[in-house]
Amino acid sequence: MNWQNVLTENGYRVSGPRRLVMRVLESNAQPLTPLEIYQVLSQSGQALGMVSVYRALDLLTELGLVCVVFNPDGSAGYVAGEGGHHHHILCQRCRQAIAFAGSEDLSSLIQRVEAETKFQVSDHLLQLFGLCPDCQETKADALEEK
Repeated sequence: MNWQNVLTENGYRVSGPRRLVMRVLESNAQPLTPLEIYQVLSQSGQALGMVSVYRALDLLTELGLVCVVFNPDGSAGYVAGEGGHHHHILCQRCRQAIAFAGSEDLSSLIQRVEAETKFQVSDHLLQLFGLCPDCQETKADALEEK
């Protein structure tokens, strides 16, 4: 997905702050908080205020170019979007976030919830937590050393 095209097709400019935020997110596999994005930019000599980071994230999230991923402690981080319907799995040790394709397998659950609660479900958020292959290996190595 070419995020610049998505911005222009929706009537938005590819502004400096949007470009900087997307570059940071595209270069990180871990979800980053707005403060972490600001710090990465500051350390690289890019002058961008926190308000600009938040504004860029709001628009990029609204357009589906950036996704919110929740850390095990409940705090929200942001990752570059994958396009299409997808979800994320987050490593609880190294915080690497990987997207996986969404599916319609939730439709029976959603129908049951709607019947039980009388709500009309309009959207959902599914995120899984676990250990990535590298962290599983590290954990196994640590157990063998004991």
